[in-house]
Amino acid sequence: PMNKARFELYVETQLAPELKPGDVVILDNVAFHKSERAAELVRQRGTWLLPLPAYSPDLNPIEMAFSKLKALLRKKAARSFDALCCALKDICDLFDPIQCRNFFKAAGYEAN
Repeated sequence: PMNKARFELYVETQLAPELKPGDVVILDNVAFHKSERAAELVRQRGTWLLPLPAYSPDLNPIEMAFSKLKALLRKKAARSFDALCCALKDICDLFDPIQCRNFFKAAGYEAN
């Protein structure tokens, strides 16, 4: 599971190296996102953090993806761990880039 230490490692090794000056990193209010170290790593790249307001799933594109994922999982009716893993693999293949871009647009973001 994700925690503050893992999030900071992700920001340091995966996210920050990909950021360009002027980029904006949008975060929801999960506790481990409130990391001063992660914020500093982002700021050092000439980018900035934009925390979402509390209780605003309509502004968070991942919530739309989770909604689709849960609906498709219910249809699969996987009843074992192995069946769940297979269902997740099949379902994740259904998320095409255009639809993911539309999740961002629906949340009010300009998606390039």
